[in-house]
Amino acid sequence: MKSIFWRGILIAVFFILALVLFLPSTPVAKKLPMFWAGRIPKMVMGLDLQGGMHLVLDVDRQKAVENYTQRIADSIDSMLKEKGISYVGVRRSAVASVEVTYEGAEAEGAIIDAVGKEFPVFSGPSMAAGRLAFTLNKAESDRVMDLATTQALETIRNRIDKFGVSEPLIQRQGESEIVVQLPGLRDPERAISLIGKTALLEFRLLDEGGNPQEALEKGAPFGSEILFQQKTDPATGRQSKVPYLVKSEVLLTGDLLSDARVAFDSQFNEPYVSLTFNSAGARTFERITEANTGKRLAIILDGNVHSAPVVREKISGGRAQISGGFTHDEAADLAIILRAGALPAPVKIIQNVVIGPTLGKDSIRAGVKASVLGGVLVLLFMVAYYRLSGAIADLAMALNLMMLLGAMAWLNSTLTMPGIAGIVLTIGMGVDSNVLIFERIKEELKAGRTARSAVNAGYDRAWWTIIDSHVTTLITAAVLFQFGSGPIKGFAVSLSLGILINLFTTLVGTKLVFDIQSDKFGLQKLSI
Repeated sequence: MKSIFWRGILIAVFFILALVLFLPSTPVAKKLPMFWAGRIPKMVMGLDLQGGMHLVLDVDRQKAVENYTQRIADSIDSMLKEKGISYVGVRRSAVASVEVTYEGAEAEGAIIDAVGKEFPVFSGPSMAAGRLAFTLNKAESDRVMDLATTQALETIRNRIDKFGVSEPLIQRQGESEIVVQLPGLRDPERAISLIGKTALLEFRLLDEGGNPQEALEKGAPFGSEILFQQKTDPATGRQSKVPYLVKSEVLLTGDLLSDARVAFDSQFNEPYVSLTFNSAGARTFERITEANTGKRLAIILDGNVHSAPVVREKISGGRAQISGGFTHDEAADLAIILRAGALPAPVKIIQNVVIGPTLGKDSIRAGVKASVLGGVLVLLFMVAYYRLSGAIADLAMALNLMMLLGAMAWLNSTLTMPGIAGIVLTIGMGVDSNVLIFERIKEELKAGRTARSAVNAGYDRAWWTIIDSHVTTLITAAVLFQFGSGPIKGFAVSLSLGILINLFTTLVGTKLVFDIQSDKFGLQKLSI
């Protein structure tokens, strides 16, 4: 009797808990108290049910190699200066090569030795008159390209997490592609801008000794380049470009930022992005401003000059700002991007599909209709074939379904069409388990056992068969979850939870009802 009591309490607690967890995910949530509906996790509809955006991005891995090679070229330039080795210039040539120009045979040997020792990522140099070309070896080039895709994936994930889209799917596809699914997204253009912006922040000095217009006509002098500042007339909306002659040397980059947030100008109440550097960045920024007082320092984002203020004095504390006629949303998105970090290489959107909510409603309607129809047919079959025992199995299936939905809500799972299929399959497996038990009980009754001993023997004999079938299915679901994409993972989650809950409702729930019939009502004959 004590066993029956505690099993009954356990099932009642699980049922009530499932109900408490599931109701906030239903339309009834509007009528629930805020302390209940507001604090309980909710089941999230997947892209196929509530609509949203599906993007496929392609990472420009060659550009990642170019950027990496350019950084090495800058390091070689600094290294040769430190070692006092005579050379004329260092520049990146082609995608993965660094070219060093020099004068004299003595310098040639010193350059080869120094670069070979400090930068083993290069294969042996090719030589021409007064010129050495060092090319990245294939292993290093492949490593940089693979790392570029991985870093882009993590950066995009960080940006989307800060953007606030619930349950996004972000995963790698092939060598250079990234798949992004954003369920329930209402502002696709803003999301595309947020995801696709490289956000390479640089601080460089203006080349104030040259003329930008002259450089446009004749080309920029060695060590400088032409960049533009895009301006928009607030009255007409007309855009214009202002050329700047900027030195190629990058003094400071955005990877030393510790924070970026929106602030407002006290004079005009216009939003700008306030930057805070980490300790290393603060020291570097202080040193740069001290050494270049009176000069103009360009703040460049993705090749666009946002501003080029004059450095009036040494700036301590590691703070700077980016202004440029932003709206609040533009400033907020830029702050998000800078906090999440720059992409290691540009990304190109090669597929952009917006799924409307109408398709989601149609999918939900069809899925619910199929689930209800299948469930009703199963319930009717069980009652018609197994009578009262079939009704007990139906009760267990209803309990199974409620506990499954409650568990999915508690885990904040994403419900997809394949997930609904997993729920339907779980109902089928619950029926299958009860059929195995009932057939075993019928065999025991035919052998002359009493109702009570037949039930006990039926459960005992079917136990391992049920466990075996559920464990093998659970292993399959685990493999699908590990290697599947978003919708397949939804199927695996609902199936895995359903299997575990089904074991409980089948082996504990239905057995409890039979035990109550035997102990409370002295059951002599089974309706089976």
